[in-house]
Amino acid sequence: RKPTDKNPNPKVFRMKLFAANTVVARSRFWYYLSLMKKVKRANGEILEVHEITSNGAGQVKNYGVWLRYDSRSGTHNMYKEYRDVSLTGAISKMYREMAGRHRARTSSIQVIKAQEVAAKDCRREVTTAFHDSNIKFRLLHRMPRSEHKRYNAKYRAS
Repeated sequence: RKPTDKNPNPKVFRMKLFAANTVVARSRFWYYLSLMKKVKRANGEILEVHEITSNGAGQVKNYGVWLRYDSRSGTHNMYKEYRDVSLTGAISKMYREMAGRHRARTSSIQVIKAQEVAAKDCRREVTTAFHDSNIKFRLLHRMPRSEHKRYNAKYRAS
């Protein structure tokens, strides 16, 4: 709640959430807050909602994501690593991977913690494979084009 004469210093709770839009973010805020504290939506109000953007865009970083999800058989904890240019991009990859590998819906996934991880602290081999500075990729399916003029007519704009 906002400060009033009756309560000049109310308790303020802050949370970092990943949601598709502000409506979903507000709903998830109340859901998580009711799990942690004895607060109902009727007894509180959301002061502000901000979209957090990454300032170091364009540079690939390693992100570690600690999560909990409900499967058909029970609740599971996980740690996953992703390489992306932003934290929101890494979280998007996580949601897609969880949907593909574990058939977990977005509503059943709870992100406990997500942070940037240094290269020396990465645990997963999928992530550490890209830490080599001399990494090389093969150029697959290269098709040699004919050098003669008569064969180039079909690639010319008319």
